[in-house]
Amino acid sequence: MDTEGLRSFVRAAELGRFQQAADELGVTQQAVSKRIAALERALEVRLFTRTARGVEMTLDGQAFLPHARSIVAGVERAIAAVRPGSRALRIDVLGLRSAQSVVLHEYWQAHPETHLDVVTLRVDDPRVAVAAVEAGDIDASFRTVTDPGLLPPDVQMIHAFDSPLELLVGPGHPLASARRLTPSQLRKHRIWVPGIAPLSEWAEFYDQLATDFDLRIDAAGPHFGDEVLLDTLADSADVATLVGARDRYIWPTNYDLRRVPVVGPTLAYPLSLILSRTHPHPGLRGIISHLESLPRVPEPVWLPSWATAPRHGDGDSDCDSDSDGDGDIAHVRRSRSRSRPDKGDSTGC
Repeated sequence: MDTEGLRSFVRAAELGRFQQAADELGVTQQAVSKRIAALERALEVRLFTRTARGVEMTLDGQAFLPHARSIVAGVERAIAAVRPGSRALRIDVLGLRSAQSVVLHEYWQAHPETHLDVVTLRVDDPRVAVAAVEAGDIDASFRTVTDPGLLPPDVQMIHAFDSPLELLVGPGHPLASARRLTPSQLRKHRIWVPGIAPLSEWAEFYDQLATDFDLRIDAAGPHFGDEVLLDTLADSADVATLVGARDRYIWPTNYDLRRVPVVGPTLAYPLSLILSRTHPHPGLRGIISHLESLPRVPEPVWLPSWATAPRHGDGDSDCDSDSDGDGDIAHVRRSRSRSRPDKGDSTGC
């Protein structure tokens, strides 16, 4: 299908006049009319009706417009992606101190020629990030839709990496002197995770974590920022929190906070990458290769039930670069095996 015809149709639909569309596209009105007439013949429908004020879309035209917009936007992204000095690869992370941001920084340090734009959408519902990827506002997002069946057909989600959790406590906490801990040793201790947002993937994560290991996850109060959280931990003998092993936290030396690994099993937060299935930014290939090279979390490991994407290197799954030209950067089979500990598990630490 002629992309110039699609572009002419979209601009004429948005402006309501062929002449205005022609002026914006830098062609004659006759050229726009011919392109749209050819498009109507190819589709075997009428897209516009003429009015005294210009043109109006028919019902068929209204139905066709969002799809035409998507195709035009995809073509423009594809052209921009390979053009010298093209726009940056735009990736959404949950926070600039998060493990995703740290991993991207490591990649950029190894590949400083990469034109990378790291952003935070500041939304809790991952479906908003999916919509941003679908619209082309961002190229990828480190989010997880816990029900992959809700993804639109032109968006895909692949496994990025698993982030092992650590207990963060102040020097007066009973667990502060431990070199490592098991999940069973965390029971009855207050684990404060303020600001757990409804509809967020981390809300589901902590619900399952608390249920599976009988943990006391306290989400009370708004999240006033990492500084307030760290202040509270430093002064408390009974409050702890969970952080990712790669998450970057900085506190004054006199706080003397302790990060204690949780093992037997390792508690891991599964991170996914959401990206376009039809028009992925070429720069994502390098990012995905870097993610695949990250070390795996040592077994045994606990993951929530919705962590269905295969882990890199699993024998029953793959995440291979596209080689058949169908547009997917990665093909993921949503099946894998995962051992799940009993609540009473107290494997040695």
